[in-house]
Amino acid sequence: MEFQVIRKDGNARYGILRGTHGETETPCFMPVGTLGAVKGVTWDRIGQMGYSLVLSNVYHLYLRPGLEILQEAGGIHPFTGWKGLILTDSGGFQVFSLSKLMKITEDGIYFKSHIDGSEHFFSPEFVVEFEEKIGVDIGMVLDECTPYPATYEYAKHSMERTVRWALRSIRARTTDKTAIFAIVQGGVYNDLRLKCVEMLSELPFEGFAIGGLSVGEPKDEMYRITRLVASQLPEDKPRYLMGVGKPEDILEAVEAGVDMFDCVIPTRNARNGTLFTSRGKINIKAAKFKRDFSPVDPECDCYTCKNFSRAYLRHLYVSGEINAAILNTIHNLHFYGRLMKDIREAIKKGKFQEFKRNFLEKYSSQEGSG
Repeated sequence: MEFQVIRKDGNARYGILRGTHGETETPCFMPVGTLGAVKGVTWDRIGQMGYSLVLSNVYHLYLRPGLEILQEAGGIHPFTGWKGLILTDSGGFQVFSLSKLMKITEDGIYFKSHIDGSEHFFSPEFVVEFEEKIGVDIGMVLDECTPYPATYEYAKHSMERTVRWALRSIRARTTDKTAIFAIVQGGVYNDLRLKCVEMLSELPFEGFAIGGLSVGEPKDEMYRITRLVASQLPEDKPRYLMGVGKPEDILEAVEAGVDMFDCVIPTRNARNGTLFTSRGKINIKAAKFKRDFSPVDPECDCYTCKNFSRAYLRHLYVSGEINAAILNTIHNLHFYGRLMKDIREAIKKGKFQEFKRNFLEKYSSQEGSG
């Protein structure tokens, strides 16, 4: 993997990330394709929206379809049909949030599947092996996702284990075709976060992620930790803020120097009838849209907005039509893709602060909320 910062505007960075299956401009947002598919849209639509990097998940792919099937198919790219870059989360967060966690040891994590209750074990070495064997472009190390709130001692113990697992992950590598990113933990404690950055930066990772945020902490704490960690991470490596995806949060993190984002918000909200517009979110289920024949967002040029009205989308949703989820998802992902493109253009022109201010002023007006 190669990464190059081409332009800076304050701490905001415009760059290019290149991997085995192509390249992407940063800052970028990764649509979440947990099981090897982005819910509600096909791969050709994802590509048409300008996305070239998507996220999948080791925990879910390990349970279904499993390593054997993925290897028989020739890897995750031939199996799914996606031609672009793929980053896989290690599944550590999903073990804590979805499965029945049995035990965390120095060796790894014992857990029960959320599907059938079967017992499994993840070690740092196995996660790297899985990511390499299915041929992802970027693999995340196995970490211990520190919950919120957590005591200082708990966060310290968790952070130190994450660093030890990161070292084991590096030692387990067998190829450079899959880049490996480390994950910075340490809860909301400044000294633990800084110590984690210091130790991980000494290891030959291709990139670094900020983990353990957006897990219930106050928003100002999330922003504070993001700024702190991003300011200390290596300048020449990509920085990834895991699981954070509200537009206002992305803008704050880009301002702090973050390059990569992922979140289920645009796709999950689409399926639930919440759509993003330049003037805030709207709830398409609301009765006031029953006779609203305007597009979701008059400033949007996506397929949905160019062809369908709010009234029609509301009709589809309340009728339980599958096209509601499809058309809503197309719109929300287009909105996010356009946001990231506009961010990149603003950085290149040295006008990021102006763009951020103007975007938030309009977005917070909530013109269409209901």
